[in-house]
Amino acid sequence: MEITTHQISVKGRQVSVPCLQLNDTRVVASGKFLRVAFIHDEEWLEPAALADPLPLIESLKKHHLKADIFSFSQRPPDVVPRYQYPMEWDNAAMIAISTYKDWWEGLPQVARRNVRITEKKGLTFRVTPFDDELVRGIVTIYNEAPVRLGKSFWHYGKDFETVKRENSTYLDRSTFIGAYCEESLIGFIKLVTVDRIGSMMQILSMIKHQDKRTTNGLIAKAVEVCATQGLGYLMYCKYVYGSNESSLLTDFKKRNGFERIKFPRYYVPLTARGGLALKIRAHHGLRGMVPARLFNFALHLRTKYYSLKEQRATNTAE
Repeated sequence: MEITTHQISVKGRQVSVPCLQLNDTRVVASGKFLRVAFIHDEEWLEPAALADPLPLIESLKKHHLKADIFSFSQRPPDVVPRYQYPMEWDNAAMIAISTYKDWWEGLPQVARRNVRITEKKGLTFRVTPFDDELVRGIVTIYNEAPVRLGKSFWHYGKDFETVKRENSTYLDRSTFIGAYCEESLIGFIKLVTVDRIGSMMQILSMIKHQDKRTTNGLIAKAVEVCATQGLGYLMYCKYVYGSNESSLLTDFKKRNGFERIKFPRYYVPLTARGGLALKIRAHHGLRGMVPARLFNFALHLRTKYYSLKEQRATNTAE
């Protein structure tokens, strides 16, 4: 079993990393001073591919992937720890799906009002095929602004072929939902079915149409699609990122009916350096070693910096 290379996406850019293939599972490693191995596209694989981590761990110890730590997780709704490896709690933002009506009736008034605004503004939401027309619409959305949510936007500046290639993964299990204003695409969701979970790989809408509450309407349509397909959950990435419990994104998810589901993530030391890193929490980088209050303050400064940068660019253009 030889070590090859494989390309992964890091902050929206393709990077070549060492790779070890075991049956249908691909393990890659990244990092400079501390190398962490993980299952490529773990969150998008069917559960059968992740059934037993022991063969992966044994292979990593025998072969020269040069990783210090191997990280893997159990998958919601399987949240009761089953392994004896070092573990931390990870989290996901999820809606348990029964019927669209049940979700709607559980929303606060502000969330219902936002969905109704999309109707008053004349937006329509529908499942749409993955074709060149959709890709052109996604390119327009990507290239609307270089900064989103106070930081550089990963997908800004990508061309048609790149966008088409990157959005064509897992097409046999993907559903694309488009938000349209006068038949122009102004937002979309890529929803990937993993077991009985509809997991949002992407959800994005145009900034200039934010008064139309496009994202709220997209989530409502996603709930409807999941209920129609008989799925048990809708997942929207993480509920909380790091220690930032009160971010605007977390508040948005809460208002729209998402709840925090905790699940085990395991960290298996493969070298002495990996064992030491786990003790001092270096496997989380600066985020793990710097006090949460200081790290969140640094994030606030970064957001202010990009906001000022964007404002200066706008003023210069005018």
